[in-house]
Amino acid sequence: MNHHGVHNLEQKQLKLTVSKSNINDITKIIGPPLTKNEFDTDVLIFIERKTSSSKLLKLGKRQLLVNNVLLVEIDKKGILASKRFYNKDDMNQIKFDDDFTTTNFAKRSFIYNFLTTLRTRIDDPLGKKRSKVTQQ
Repeated sequence: MNHHGVHNLEQKQLKLTVSKSNINDITKIIGPPLTKNEFDTDVLIFIERKTSSSKLLKLGKRQLLVNNVLLVEIDKKGILASKRFYNKDDMNQIKFDDDFTTTNFAKRSFIYNFLTTLRTRIDDPLGKKRSKVTQQ
């Protein structure tokens, strides 16, 4: 079994309280974020991903067991402004728009772009599909 990111992210995020927890509490409970983005508020992203080799019948293809993402917004005072937790089922329900132009792409939020990239990596974790496209 391969495990990447924060162990037990779902349980740890329950310990965070909006408008009460601060940045120090967050790093103490969860640890350092995978990525940090600074706009009007700071957005911290935490990920937990577990995969396992499947049975011989599926030729050792990896099976996604856990795929959790926690988005945390910190206000200018360092206090937790909001948190959004997504599990594997929530990610499957997110609707992605396949039709967009460069001007439309510029209007996309950082979170949308991050989740789109994450979905691409989940669909093709070894980058084999992308490398075939570039070779043609």
